[in-house]
Amino acid sequence: MFILFGFTRRPRILTMRPGSCAYCGVYGPHRIIEESGKFTVFFVPLFTTGRKYYSICANCGGRTDMSRQQKDALLRA
Repeated sequence: MFILFGFTRRPRILTMRPGSCAYCGVYGPHRIIEESGKFTVFFVPLFTTGRKYYSICANCGGRTDMSRQQKDALLRA
């Protein structure tokens, strides 16, 4: 008998916000993304193992990591 288990990471776009990019300096849209890791058994996600939040510039693709508090502040504003 085989037991299939593993971990998956799934990104989810929370919102698009305008802002200045730290890499290219262009003022434009940024995607705020939540990436959650899940433990799976037989391809069924059972529980979340961790979350990461980051912003991606639509112009250059530069990625800036952020904390949960920073993400909450951007979503409230």
